[in-house]
Amino acid sequence: MKKIVFFDIDGTLLDHGKNLPVKTKEAIRLLQEKGVFTAIATGRAPFMYESLREELGIDSYVSFNGQYVVFENEPIYANPLDTKELERLLEHGKRNGHPLVFMNESTMKSSVPHHPHIEESLGTLKFPHPEKDESFYNGREIYQSLIFMDDSLEQEYREGYGKFHFIRWHPHSVDVLPAGGSKAEGIKKMISRLGFAIEDVYAFGDGLNDIEMLQAVGTGVAMGNAEEEVKRHADHITSDVGEDGIWNGLKKLGLI
Repeated sequence: MKKIVFFDIDGTLLDHGKNLPVKTKEAIRLLQEKGVFTAIATGRAPFMYESLREELGIDSYVSFNGQYVVFENEPIYANPLDTKELERLLEHGKRNGHPLVFMNESTMKSSVPHHPHIEESLGTLKFPHPEKDESFYNGREIYQSLIFMDDSLEQEYREGYGKFHFIRWHPHSVDVLPAGGSKAEGIKKMISRLGFAIEDVYAFGDGLNDIEMLQAVGTGVAMGNAEEEVKRHADHITSDVGEDGIWNGLKKLGLI
């Protein structure tokens, strides 16, 4: 029976220094040799991990926490943000001093020329501050936005935008997704296309945006470095990403 394994990127495939461990790369190669499908499921935009896909030989992925799904380099599902609501969020953010970054599949633009929270947050992903283009969302499909703020006003946004789903990924930054969007929904689109049974679907993750994914698949594995809330929703817990968590988890499951 064919199987597929989905991998988060940050803290799962990539270690705490944003490097790909040697044994993780070897584990992916062994999976592929055995005929197991390998895919990525991430909050990142596709342009943010092109080199990683090339290095691992992976061409199927769930991006933007489920809003843009590609199977073997062919887009099979897209779920952009509502433009009018995004415009309202932009104006709301301006009043509060909270800038936005707009992202599509190929690039990202900022609503302001520079902001330290943007620089710091994206810097943790090893990306520079984007160029300013406040109207970038006009006439384009935006699959994810980022709003930059601490958590004091987060609830205000959550309650004010029924069409949006907010997920914090950094002390200064929150992902803005279409309501109902998640990695789990993106994965469902892909496995439906492939005809996989849910019991043959596996996923590895470590962040709060991985909870729905770990719950939805047949076998969900939390990294040893995952937040406690994430571990509570996993079927298995492997070792830390810095201690060959992917390799050890796949061995424990008998997949390699």
